[in-house]
Amino acid sequence: MKFTSLLPLSFLAITTVASAKPILNVYSYDSFAGEWGAAPKLKPLFEAQCGCEVKFFAFQDGVTMFNRLRLEGKKTKADVVVGLAHFTLPEAEKSGLFQASGIQSHTPNLPITWQNDTFIPFDYGEYAFIYAKQKLANPPKSLKALVERQDLKVIYQDPRTSLVGRGLLYWLNSVYGEQAEQAWQQLAQHTVTVGKGWSETYGAFLKGEADLVLSYTTSPLYHQWHDKTDDYVAAQFEEGHLLQIETAALSKFSKQPDLARQFLRFLQQPEAQQMISYHNVMKPINQAQADAGFNTLPRYTIRDFPQPTGESVKKWLATWQAVLAK
Repeated sequence: MKFTSLLPLSFLAITTVASAKPILNVYSYDSFAGEWGAAPKLKPLFEAQCGCEVKFFAFQDGVTMFNRLRLEGKKTKADVVVGLAHFTLPEAEKSGLFQASGIQSHTPNLPITWQNDTFIPFDYGEYAFIYAKQKLANPPKSLKALVERQDLKVIYQDPRTSLVGRGLLYWLNSVYGEQAEQAWQQLAQHTVTVGKGWSETYGAFLKGEADLVLSYTTSPLYHQWHDKTDDYVAAQFEEGHLLQIETAALSKFSKQPDLARQFLRFLQQPEAQQMISYHNVMKPINQAQADAGFNTLPRYTIRDFPQPTGESVKKWLATWQAVLAK
């Protein structure tokens, strides 16, 4: 009697396990994975396609996310990592944490040709300093002017923890070269704060704590869409602007590699691109369904900057830290 009464329970347990949906774990940064980011919009759309459950894990920034992944190594929960900037890919490739996806990217709007099947682009933009034109009547017209003008209050992000801050590290060194240390010294004299991530620094700028904040050429679109104002402008610099292509990649230790590949393809689909470009406020790699506001943005000259070596980046970071420590 006891044996037969256990049969339905055993069957129920087996059925429950068998019918459980597979889980796809996605690592990303907070402005993408947070409440107001693209992730809450993408999640139900992909789950309807895959019959799975998607769990997003939010980190303060892309650099923080990558550092966490390196600490976890083989024990990582990540199946997919979303938000690796293309100029950090040599470091990501060297880590051995990612595997080729076998996916051929569809990137008609990218300003460069893309052939890497390990890191899959999903949006892009150019770094720029944002200002409010009603507050700043005479904005800098070059990176050198921003660095050297002591009448400007500036906020930017820590290059050790922020991809945006890392972008400025590359940008400034590409413009100043051997004079980068002196440039950091000049910039430090009128820097209000160096924040850990984009969200906190941009928030401080909006509170009026600085004249300019490091962000993207697309940031004014956010204010046009949500604040109904065109007061915010991305300053155009005569040296050109550093390009950032955001990519996603398949973890080498993924427990759901097929689902992960499906998700990587999904990120380049027109409907997903529409959601990513609008909620992440970055340019779409596939503009088929993107908001028409992207067509109204000024054209920004892209600065050609070769990939630096890991040793160069370490040297640049050490120089920056030494200046700020004084």
